[in-house]
Amino acid sequence: MADSVDIARTPAAPDFSGWTCPVPLRDQPRVVMGHGGGGVLSAELVRHVFAPAFGGEALSALADSATVTLGGARIAFSTDSYVVRPLFFPGGSIGDLAVNGTVNDLAMSGARAAFLSCGFILEEGVEMPVVARVAEALGAAARTAGVEVVTGDTKVVEAGHGDGLYINTAGIGLVPEGVDIRPQRAAPGDVVIVSGEIGAHGVAVMSVREGLEFGVEITSDTAALGGLVEAVLRVTKDVHVLRDPTRGGLAAALNEIAAASGVGVALQERAVPVPPAVANACAVLGLDPMYVANEGRLVAFVPRAVADEVLAAMRAHPLGADATVIGECVAEHAGMVVARTGLGGTRVVDLPLGEQLPRIC
Repeated sequence: MADSVDIARTPAAPDFSGWTCPVPLRDQPRVVMGHGGGGVLSAELVRHVFAPAFGGEALSALADSATVTLGGARIAFSTDSYVVRPLFFPGGSIGDLAVNGTVNDLAMSGARAAFLSCGFILEEGVEMPVVARVAEALGAAARTAGVEVVTGDTKVVEAGHGDGLYINTAGIGLVPEGVDIRPQRAAPGDVVIVSGEIGAHGVAVMSVREGLEFGVEITSDTAALGGLVEAVLRVTKDVHVLRDPTRGGLAAALNEIAAASGVGVALQERAVPVPPAVANACAVLGLDPMYVANEGRLVAFVPRAVADEVLAAMRAHPLGADATVIGECVAEHAGMVVARTGLGGTRVVDLPLGEQLPRIC
């Protein structure tokens, strides 16, 4: 005779109401940190909330900066907000980022930044010397980038609501005639070039924020890339795509380009340049350098016929000395990024859900 089931001893269904999930759920009814990480959650927020509410052809491109026509001139226009913690880190500060990030977004459209606006949101109680130090760093970065801060705004929020200070910058610049750089232009046969070693910025910020030591100081790569882009455009104006891999790292940038253009991207994983110190730090922490943010690097998609000349022009510039070909565009696996591993296999390099390292820009 089969054993009977003792209903009285069957455990009740577990109560999940007090549980938390380490990965943000994609149907979250509230904003979570992952919505600001430059991954899937960020993309969904933009596409399903902001883009339908705002509309407009220029916005629909979802590029680093919008290219619009005003008075017969083609103008690139971009805005960005900076909430990095800590405010100062090896190689830079929130002031540097506020300039370089916006200048670089304009450069990814081929424009040389001309003017910036700057908004400071200060928390009540922040030390005035800290504010002055950030302002001085911002001004110095603007002069280095050859851009002028021409207008701004200041707001103060109650203590406990501002994390020291936040900065917003917006910038404009002229797009040269004959230049059409946007993610939709990537095409099969394009060569993919990264301008230098990846991952330093995210690890530099994290090392200070978490008090970690890796035996050698890792410094942020933050830099203004306008001059590097100009060097490339002197070789050819037929650059298809430029993108600076900030939030979400190189992996997020490549996935966004693949999705926008409908092409596949095939990488050689061993060709992706990662500094040994960054690789070691990521190995210890269980991070993938492909997903770690950068603030002074770009990835370029260029026709194969001009790839060698573009690579040479990058390497001749101080900010592109370590430029490397890392892959190509293919017709296969449209919209996906696939990496050939060092062991001869392949892996899908997917768009991250949120962000490995929050608050890095």
